[in-house]
Amino acid sequence: MRAAFLLAALLCATPALAGEMPAEIAAAVKQIGPVIDPPKTAALFAPLQKKEPYVSVTVTRDERYGSDPGNRLDVFQPATAGKPLRPILIFVHGGGFTGGDKHPPGNAFYDNVMLWAVANGMVGVNIAYRLAPEHPYPAGVEDVAMAVQWTLENAAKFGGDPRRIFLMGHSAGAVHVATYVAHPEFQKVKGGGLAGAILVSGIYELTPDTDGPSQRAYFGEDLSKWPARSSLKGLVASQLPLLVARGQIDPPLFIVQGDVLNAAMCAGANGCPSYHVLQGQSHMSEIYAVNTEETRLTDEINSFVRKAK
Repeated sequence: MRAAFLLAALLCATPALAGEMPAEIAAAVKQIGPVIDPPKTAALFAPLQKKEPYVSVTVTRDERYGSDPGNRLDVFQPATAGKPLRPILIFVHGGGFTGGDKHPPGNAFYDNVMLWAVANGMVGVNIAYRLAPEHPYPAGVEDVAMAVQWTLENAAKFGGDPRRIFLMGHSAGAVHVATYVAHPEFQKVKGGGLAGAILVSGIYELTPDTDGPSQRAYFGEDLSKWPARSSLKGLVASQLPLLVARGQIDPPLFIVQGDVLNAAMCAGANGCPSYHVLQGQSHMSEIYAVNTEETRLTDEINSFVRKAK
């Protein structure tokens, strides 16, 4: 069954578009290889990113969307308000369930995702959330649900369209987004409140093959509970438009997970997602490259947002 899924995934995968990173950076990403190495990858892309203060962008930091200190978000909007209301991109960072933040001090990331959103006609919402092991499952998805609810309630205040909210997650963030879409019991607003979801290099089917310290810290030591906490079946059943992407140089776990999700959805009643293998991209470069001349992921997001109703 798994072999058939993977074969289908290879046949369904869409080649990435043009808009590549500089050759020397591409070579350096390739040399780092299929590992998760934020410091080395950030060193390649940080010089390409804008620095604060940002021109023509208004940033509202650390809005509270819940009672926990981790329930904070930043909103990015154009400095000059205008009409019509803009689509909203909510971004959920990665960090192996136990780390990461929306905007570490002195770091260009993940403001780069928000700046790209504003430059492309959107309002950006960048969330932090509670982390394991202090806050295990389902804390992450509960926080995503609260952030979506907050965004719906405050959208017009920031010039955003509450009818066009797109929820994007990377790595562990993609897991939280996938769980939100796949498990309606966590949603705090009718129908989930989304126009679409974007999953970049996540884990969707929890099995012994996906076992590891980070996964145990969040999903728990009892692996018998993992299947019910997976998102694969719920994503296949969902009719929400999905964009799924993963890097060509992702670690094997994320390659398999992206391909399995794509194949399972293609075999389901609702059909294939928008699925893209980002050539030459690693687990971290695919996000750190956002808002640079490397546009293969962001071209797909732009197209996805325009098409979704």
